Amino acid sequence: MNKTERLTRRQLLGVTVTAAAGLSGAAAFAQAPAGAASFPKLDEKDPTAAALKYVHDAKTVDPKKNPNYKPGQHCANCLQVTGKDGDAWRPCNIFPKKLVAANGWCSVWVHKPGTAV
Repeated sequence: MNKTERLTRRQLLGVTVTAAAGLSGAAAFAQAPAGAASFPKLDEKDPTAAALKYVHDAKTVDPKKNPNYKPGQHCANCLQVTGKDGDAWRPCNIFPKKLVAANGWCSVWVHKPGTAV
């Protein structure tokens, strides 16, 4: 057996071990909870939520205390909210791994193009 054959066998063994590890990792990932649906709902008392004046219901926002707020603004028509339109609770880029109410509002609200305000 020459040096080239041993190196090729080692490479083959390395690729086989790497592929097996990748497949077992993919199987574990497939059994994990379904992404954003498993995130907890954002608590209005969460320090970040409180700092950004987040509320679950935009109708409760006091425009005098929040001059940036305009009627019709809510999380469902905010650029920061992701997820499926129509869902009552959706992920938000501002609050990682938390769900915000579609009817909610915070001071970081930005109009999502193509949505009504």
